[in-house]
Formats: sequence, C-alpha cells, structure tokens
Amino acid sequence: MRAAVLQLSAQGMSSTKLYNYIRIAHKQGVKVLLLGEYILNPFFKELQELSTAMIQEQALHQIKVLKELSQTYNMTIVAPIVIVKKSKVFKTVAKFSPSSTTYYEQQILINYSHWNEEKFFANEIKEIVSPLMFKVDGFKFAIMSGFELHFDEMFAHISSKAVDCVLLPSVSTFDSYERWKALILSRAFTHNCYILRANRIGEYVDKNHSWNFYGDSLLASPNGELLEHLGNKEELMIVDMSHANVLKSRKAWGFREAQNKRSSL
Repeated sequence: MRAAVLQLSAQGMSSTKLYNYIRIAHKQGVKVLLLGEYILNPFFKELQELSTAMIQEQALHQIKVLKELSQTYNMTIVAPIVIVKKSKVFKTVAKFSPSSTTYYEQQILINYSHWNEEKFFANEIKEIVSPLMFKVDGFKFAIMSGFELHFDEMFAHISSKAVDCVLLPSVSTFDSYERWKALILSRAFTHNCYILRANRIGEYVDKNHSWNFYGDSLLASPNGELLEHLGNKEELMIVDMSHANVLKSRKAWGFREAQNKRSSL
C-alpha cells in the first residue's frame, strides 16, 4: 500500500498547493493521502473569532475541491475539516473517495482552559464507538484524531478489527515533540499496526502563547519502529506499507493471541 502525508500550514481558501501536491502523489502511485488538523480551516483559536457563515463558506469550498481531486486522481483523501450543520459547528475528519464522502465526527475533544474544543464545537459527548474504518485494495485503515490516540477505549474498538494502519491527523504544538513520538511508537507496537501521522506546521500567536506547530509527520511500524519522518517544513512524504509485515509482527509478538485466550475464560 502506497500512502502519503501532506505536511502543510493552514491553507485558507487557497487550493493551489493541494492541486500541485496531489498531482505529484498521483504520479508516484499514491492510493491514500492524509492531511493534518486545521489545514483546510484556520487554527482553533482563529476559528473562535470567525462567524459561522465564514466557517461554512470555507468548508463548502474545500469539500468541493477535495471531492474533485479524489475523483480526478482516483485517490482516497483523508482530511480533518470543520463543518457547519444547522448553524452548529462540528469538528470532523472527512474521507473523500472517488465514489463517496464520509465524515467521522471526532469523539473526544481537547478540553483544557487554554484550548477548549469541547466547549466550542457541537460534537456530542456520548459513549465511545468505533472510529471510521475503510479498505483500499484490501488494506484496512482506521481514522483517529490526534487527541483520541491518548485513550485506551479508542483502541479497544479496533484491536479485534485487524486494522493494518491507523491514520492520525494531528495539530501538536508546544514542547510535546518527544512525548508524541513515544506515544505513537508505543501504540503502533502494542497493537502491531502502522500509524501514519500528519502534523501541521506554522505558528499562531496570541497574547498568552506562541503555538508553534512543529510537523514531524511520521510513519511507525507494527514493531514500534520509526520508519519515516519529516522535519518542520512544508513537504510531501510518500510511504509504502505491507499487510504481510503486519501479520508477521502479530505472529512474532502474539499479543492478540494471548489476549484472546483469556477473553474466553
């Protein structure tokens, strides 16, 4: 499976870079492309200052663009996008395939005093359910937002689903570089799956904080190894993943087999 991460800053209403990079990815045989959080929309703190009408206008424009790109280049594009429904604002991840568009509504949102997405967005607080899953050429993906990676319950819903790769769009900032890398590699190892992470770049400054989005988009292996990663610049990362390697790792470590033996007792 050939996939790619497009590491960008927020693009606003512009689509030029999306067109250019997706055209390049298509020429390289990419089947699935992942974007980071707050690429198609301004960063959360900026969203709070925008009208609902402006947020909706941006979303409708980007949705139209990505539907067109997916169909033109026969590519599945996974992109976080803030949408408006009945005058309420929702944080989602959209899966654009050549034949359909599906939205995954983020289940667990950041709720810290300096960054309270849970309060701003209308996403329902409810019992956690399975994240969005899909297959491309027999290779199975699950979509999870960056913040959701912290929660064991999210992985409880995919541990028995034979997921080959978790797609992880994120918006990591501050001094979290090493912590995020350790978390991603640990999750990939204990669940013997690839994790492909797309983190945005750029900076947002308010009166209290400087939000430096440091990139470091990466691919973790089913053995918990760092296979590929980017720096803090705009870049396209193309990666290859193997279902056979996923099966090999699961057989070698036997985590699922040990758990299954005990779940029936």
